[in-house]
Amino acid sequence: MKSYKKMISKGILTLVLAASATVASAQFSVGTDVVSSYVWRGFKQDLTLAAQSPNIQPYVSYTVCGLTLGSWGSTSFTGTVKEVDLYATYAFTSSLALTLTDYNWLFTPGKSIFNYGSGTDHIFEATLAYAGTESLPLSASVNMMFAGCDTTGTGKQAFSTYLELGYQLAPNVKVFLGGAILDTPMYGGAGVTNVGLKVSKSIEITDKFSLPVYGVAGLNPLAKDAFLVVGITL
Repeated sequence: MKSYKKMISKGILTLVLAASATVASAQFSVGTDVVSSYVWRGFKQDLTLAAQSPNIQPYVSYTVCGLTLGSWGSTSFTGTVKEVDLYATYAFTSSLALTLTDYNWLFTPGKSIFNYGSGTDHIFEATLAYAGTESLPLSASVNMMFAGCDTTGTGKQAFSTYLELGYQLAPNVKVFLGGAILDTPMYGGAGVTNVGLKVSKSIEITDKFSLPVYGVAGLNPLAKDAFLVVGITL
């Protein structure tokens, strides 16, 4: 009996230690970007000049054992909530990760945000992303919307797919090229939608505090549009 109790005690102790190690390795993150305008994959999210304003884009996340659960949103300075997303990311390696995203940006009047059935406003997307290596800083991601209200004119699932390549020219300079590889309503056709340059810089405020800022200059050849965005990360 004593040996049995001893075995149970050891088992409980092992579980407690494992749980403690998991909690210790877990990490909560919170932050926000403040951007001069909201541009997504080359498309301006303020469709009229009168509606354009800077956006606050906060996030919260929890990471444990390679799995990150989080939420990201965007709200304009005029008070309009443009988007509230949920996501789960699993990192297979330091360079390769799979993300499932629940997009919510339509906010149809009278429709519940908790409606995940027929007529939902939500769009679900799977993303496989490769971050590159130090010796070859070439990144790539493929993003496919596989469920939800991303549909064709006939109501069938559109499977809108976006592919993006990036190359780190320097630690603070990146070029990118992205576009829709299927002709779907989400992107208004197939073609290059997002090509440009991103430059980052850390502005030293005090000896102990620096402010990360970045600028993105780009073109959307498919929409025959251009954009320039400046952002601050807090």
